[in-house]
Amino acid sequence: MQVKITPSPLAGTVQLPPSKSFAIRALICSALAGGGSVAPLGTSADIAATVQALADLAAGRDEIFCNESGSLVRFLIPVAAALGKSVTFTGAGRLPRRPLDAFATLLPQHGVQVQTDGGLPFSVTGKLRPGQYEIAGNVSSQYLTGLLLALPLLDGDSAVLLTTELESKPYIDITLQVMAAFGVQVRPTDFGYLVRGNQQYKPVDFTVESDWSHAAFFMAAGTVGQEIKIAGLNPASTQGDKAVCAMMERFGARVEVRDRIVRCCGGELRPAEIDARDIPDMVPALAVTAAFAKGTTRITGAGRLRFKESDRLQSVALNLRAMGVQVEELPDGLVIHGTGVVQGGTVDGCNDHRIVMAFSVAAAYAAGDSVIKQAESINKTYPAFFEDFCALGGKADVISNR
Repeated sequence: MQVKITPSPLAGTVQLPPSKSFAIRALICSALAGGGSVAPLGTSADIAATVQALADLAAGRDEIFCNESGSLVRFLIPVAAALGKSVTFTGAGRLPRRPLDAFATLLPQHGVQVQTDGGLPFSVTGKLRPGQYEIAGNVSSQYLTGLLLALPLLDGDSAVLLTTELESKPYIDITLQVMAAFGVQVRPTDFGYLVRGNQQYKPVDFTVESDWSHAAFFMAAGTVGQEIKIAGLNPASTQGDKAVCAMMERFGARVEVRDRIVRCCGGELRPAEIDARDIPDMVPALAVTAAFAKGTTRITGAGRLRFKESDRLQSVALNLRAMGVQVEELPDGLVIHGTGVVQGGTVDGCNDHRIVMAFSVAAAYAAGDSVIKQAESINKTYPAFFEDFCALGGKADVISNR
């Protein structure tokens, strides 16, 4: 799908969809508990894939299709192994090429036979054994979440030892919070985590909070232009992406959080230095904001973005250049030379929801019309994005469904 964006400032109030990070974890815990409820869920492709994958796992199917969800496949592989399932995980889009090396090395050390070429399809046979698990903390935190979800199901205690400093810790905090809500405890240590075996997930009714990661796109609009109000966000959330408030303040925005409403409006835009190790999903929105700030912004600590739905660092650089912005790629980040002006252009959505949303905001403030290709990618996490975008005053028209 191609969407034409005509420049038009955004202003007003928006309510964001439920947090995918909370929802997927809670759905898995609820399935392992054999009951309870998880709501609200929204209608994203990742949530639909999770619901179907859990149903297939419970039904004893030998193939689990994870669509394009990297978190789902990395969470479910060790869970399936802990349950003694013999299954093959498959996926679509770029997911089959995203790395699963950590599990290919680790699981065979603990009783599970693995068949993979480094990605999907990924087959597991046998039952996971308790013991000591060593894993790097600077690879995707999704591996660690998968282990933490699975190890309480084993018939003995386990220890997870981190061989490097843990990055993206807020995502692990979400994991532990959701597990605790379902009655399962994990004890952090100086070296990793201790997980008691023979625990049981308990059925509960779990309420999913709104998604801070999507706030970044509309707060970018507020920083560049007029006031945006985002309703329903939990200011005490464990979601690391609530740091978007502090990040936008670095760019000169005025941000106020009160009564679960975030208000963001522009001040005098300025460049910033950003360490994105704990907030990688915000990089596309931060990069777009930087393009409108006169001066040089440096974003580092985001090397893992090269293994997302697209190589996000490459995708951001490609599209900033298409809109007339000078940018340099680093191995783990970007250097953006903002001039305060962004030209209209043709944006390659790269089959990546966060690229489409970030550059739709850039297009709303560009000096000319833009066309966003592969705009349907928003369905992965935020199907109503363009509805909300237009409700705030944006002008987006579908010009092709191909």
